[in-house]
Amino acid sequence: MGFDASELKYDANGLIPAIAQDHATGEVLMMAWMNAESLARTLESGQVTYWSRSRQSFWAKGESSGHVQKLVELRVDCDRDCLLMLVDQTGPACHTNRRSCFYTAVRDGEEVEILAPMDL
Repeated sequence: MGFDASELKYDANGLIPAIAQDHATGEVLMMAWMNAESLARTLESGQVTYWSRSRQSFWAKGESSGHVQKLVELRVDCDRDCLLMLVDQTGPACHTNRRSCFYTAVRDGEEVEILAPMDL
């Protein structure tokens, strides 16, 4: 049985959430949006490509920063409305130069920074 991206459940804008997770450590790196074409580009090239809602254009992760994500494995959730991409991340995943976009936590009712920017 082959994979058919048209069987995924996209939202009204033709988008599906995609979570990037480090394939070796399990660390959740980021969440972004994909459409059918960005998913096809990712599967074809192996370089993760998202759809930028703000720019209304494709965004190959790392195309300007060099902090690329290489797809190791694509997983689809049980409802077929969310993607999990196990990736090999070069450098920081976040545009703030942090390893993960999830660099704040709420602890004892306070928001605290738990990851500093990486030294590049």
